[in-house]
Order: sequence, then C-alpha cells, then structure tokens
Amino acid sequence: MSMAARVLVVDDSPTMRGLITAVLNSDPEVDVVGQAGDAMEARQAIKQLNPDVVTLDIEMPNMNGLEFLDKIMRLRPMPVIMVSTLTHRGAEASLAALEIGAFDCVGKPVPGDIRPFYDLADKVKAAARSQRNYARPAITTETHVSSPATDFRVGRKIVAIGSSTGGVEALINVLQKFPVNCPPTVITQHMPSTFTKSFAERLNRICAPVVQEATDGARLEIGKVYLAPGGEHHLQVANQSAPCCRLVQRDPVNGHRPSVDVLFDSVAELAGRNAVGVILTGMGRDGAAGLLKMRHAGAKTIGQNEKTCVVYGMPRVAHELGAVEQQLPLGAIGEEILKITAARKEGT
Repeated sequence: MSMAARVLVVDDSPTMRGLITAVLNSDPEVDVVGQAGDAMEARQAIKQLNPDVVTLDIEMPNMNGLEFLDKIMRLRPMPVIMVSTLTHRGAEASLAALEIGAFDCVGKPVPGDIRPFYDLADKVKAAARSQRNYARPAITTETHVSSPATDFRVGRKIVAIGSSTGGVEALINVLQKFPVNCPPTVITQHMPSTFTKSFAERLNRICAPVVQEATDGARLEIGKVYLAPGGEHHLQVANQSAPCCRLVQRDPVNGHRPSVDVLFDSVAELAGRNAVGVILTGMGRDGAAGLLKMRHAGAKTIGQNEKTCVVYGMPRVAHELGAVEQQLPLGAIGEEILKITAARKEGT
C-alpha cells in the first residue's frame, strides 16, 4: 500500500480539530500528523512537519484562513482543503479560496450531523496525489465582465457541462470565453447547496452571458447559463412546449445530488446530436456513463486532459469508457465549444 497522506489540521476550535482528526484518522490511508489553532502555529507546523495536505478553517483569529491561504500559495504552494460554515458569507469566502488556489472546500458539520465530512478523507487523499503538479498559477480573479469576440453567431446546439473538484477554476476558465450570445448551457457542479447561488452570482459578474441558478421550468435561451442548485434536486432538461430546465427530486446518483449523469442522460434524450457534452476535472466517475449516452446519441463530446485537471477522475473514466471524442487542455475547451456550436457549422 502507498504511504498514508500526511495532514495538518488547522482550526481555532479544539472541538472541530478533534472531529476532523477523528474522521481522517478513521481512514488507514490518512495520517493526521499535527494540529494548529491559528496561522502562526500552522506556519511553524508546516515547516516542521512538512505535511502533504492542510485542512484550513476559513474564520480564524489574528489572520483569517483566506489571508493565510494566499501566503501559502505564494510561498509554498500545496494542496489546501478549506473548512467553511455553510452560510452565505462562508460560501463567498469559500469561492474566493478556490480562486486563490485551494484544492477544495467542505462545509462544517452541525452538532449530530457530520455528513459534510463524509468524503473528507477521499478529498484529502486526492489532494495528496495531486501534489506533484500542484504548484500552478492561481486563476485571475478580475471582477470585470470579459467581452469575447462579438462576431459569434450561435446555432441550434445546447451545451451540457459536468464538473467537481477543481470545477470552480475550470468553469470560470471555460465560461469567460463565452460571448454574450452563447449557446444555452446547463451545468452540474458538485457543490453544497449554499455555495451554488453565490457561485452563479460570481460567474454572472465576471462572464459575458447571464449566469443563474437553474429553476424548475426555466426556458433554455441563447445567452444564458444555468447552474444546478446544490442539495435537494437533480437538474435535467426536458421539452415542455420549449426546451427547459427541470429540477427533480430523486435519490443521489453516484453519491451526488445533483448528479452529472442525470443531467447528461436527459440531454442525450432531449437533444441527441444537437448537443455538446463536456466533462471537466473531478473525483470519481459521475458523468462518464451519461457522456457516453450523449456520444451514442450523436452529440459532440469533450473531456479535460490529465495535465490541466486538478483531479483526473471523472474525465479519465469517461475517456476509458470511450465517451470522450476529444481530450483538450482546459484553456482550449471554451473556444472548441464555440467552434462546434457556431451557426456556420450547422448551415443555419
């Protein structure tokens, strides 16, 4: 067996440090090598213990988690998993952390319910594995709306995108290439329910199209991007007098709700060859089987390549299944989607 992932737990609450440590140490492939109560202690512990991964509380005294994360990413880039309250303020801070370069974010559990930590050990192991190519530039965090080429003429295709760990960075990269009249685009990103509204608002501020949380019955329109709300529903597309979003209550699929497979299955059924399926960075296999359905239905399919993925999980499984028509680096995916969906390609 490979060596256990060595973790430093940073949180100002002794109770939370104890809980995180207990959850992680219950996995034989994870070893909590130290704890710290604030940024000063954490800095010393990182120097002394040289951990593979740090879990970092966003709200700490003296120097908050975001400031400390920024220092880590500039001085000693390494995988950091942020632990955040599941509030609007916590969501905003978590998204900022992901843009600075955090590997992933998890919500803080409330007493008696540790579900937010159910895959924390898996995330830590994935983070440890990602370390070798971890020192990469963080994405730009400009707050102005980008304005891509304005000569794009949209055809009849719809775009479906699935992503998970690393998806905040990846989706910003792709959607900032989209013009104001982009093809109708539906997205399932694995994310806690309180985060998706803030993420949609953030994307709407920095991208040219309108980006919004999907609502049941919302019509798929040119120039609009619909992000699946986290938590209680899966996002599907359906035809009810016109193509629209459907939010359906079903059990989690592949451990996720919303699930990328559920979205891709519905797009394959509704749009067939008039669709583009894109699978981006993420742990696990959610979306791989659905992307294969889309390809069999005649859709064009794209997978993010290994080199540019934070976690080459979902795209790898999709590639191995034969679901991916072309693998591309992240920076090329936005342009390729536009090339495929442009009107001139469809004779319209």
